Amino acid sequence: MTATSSVRRFGLIVVGDEILSGRRQDQHFTKVVQLLGARGLALSWAQVVGDDEALLVQTYQHSFASGDIVLSCGGIGATPDDRTRQAAAAALGVSVALHPEAAELIAQRCAAMAEKGQGSADMTTPENQQRLQMGEFPEGSEIVPNPYNQIPGFWIRDHTFVPGFPVMAWPMLEHVLDTRYAHLHHATPRGEFSFIVYGLPESRITPALREVESRWPGVRSFSLPHMGGGGRAHIELGVKGEPEAAEQALQYLREEAARLGAEFAA
Repeated sequence: MTATSSVRRFGLIVVGDEILSGRRQDQHFTKVVQLLGARGLALSWAQVVGDDEALLVQTYQHSFASGDIVLSCGGIGATPDDRTRQAAAAALGVSVALHPEAAELIAQRCAAMAEKGQGSADMTTPENQQRLQMGEFPEGSEIVPNPYNQIPGFWIRDHTFVPGFPVMAWPMLEHVLDTRYAHLHHATPRGEFSFIVYGLPESRITPALREVESRWPGVRSFSLPHMGGGGRAHIELGVKGEPEAAEQALQYLREEAARLGAEFAA
């Protein structure tokens, strides 16, 4: 089902068995939240998927159909466990093909390495033929430049595919956000406000949280309980949305919390 909201949603897909097994810790989620936030954007959802081609196909079928803008990190290399490129193509019902611009960039990379005495500039060698597979993208893709080593990622249907290595992935994601989606930066004013209360059960304030979202459409309320952990148990109550409406909703929520007997943090 295609998103009908005028506000574009952003999603993140992190690919790799190594994340699910714990051999590596994901670093992309926090960074993507930061990259989006700096541009007045927000992450709507995130998913970690292993290197299972059938599951990846299913995941991308769903994300392509969603109408969301999706950032996908990992699995675009040319070893047997890298299946993202093929899965994205299968999800779109197209073939993978060597992208001519990607082939040129990979050849330039091989030549530069050969000048340093590492490998050969001859693109017919088995090693370089293997490297060229990293330029095989779903038909219709456009490249995403990689300033780290020139081996590009690709973009198709509002999906950006970059390597799993942060040193490569993050500049590539920034480039895409600042070129393809610059028109979305700070397009929707957003405010987020909160306060801390003590001695107020979450169940008691829940009707007020529901009332916020009913009275101010587009404003979302939240409640974040803290169990104490050596300190005093409390709840952080807040709202987020269009700044003026969110401030009105916040005032209502504070008044309701006071009426219900909450003790406010100093």
